[in-house]
Amino acid sequence: MRGTMAEGFARVDGSLALLVQRGDQTDRQLTDHDQRLDALERARWPLPSVAALVAVLGLALSVWQFATQ
Repeated sequence: MRGTMAEGFARVDGSLALLVQRGDQTDRQLTDHDQRLDALERARWPLPSVAALVAVLGLALSVWQFATQ
C-alpha cells in the first residue's frame, strides 16, 4: 500500500512539475511577445502626421497649379 501511494505521489509530482515548466515557458513567450509588440508600436510610422503632410502638400500643389495657369 505504501509503495503504491508513493508511486502515485511521484507521478502527481512529476505532472505538477511539468505543468509548472510549461507555465514558465508560456510566461517567457508572453513577455517576449509583449516586448516585440512594444517595439513595433514604437517603430510604426506616425500615420496621422503623414496623412496631414500629404494633405498639405496636395493643397500646395493645387494652389501652385491654379496660380500658374
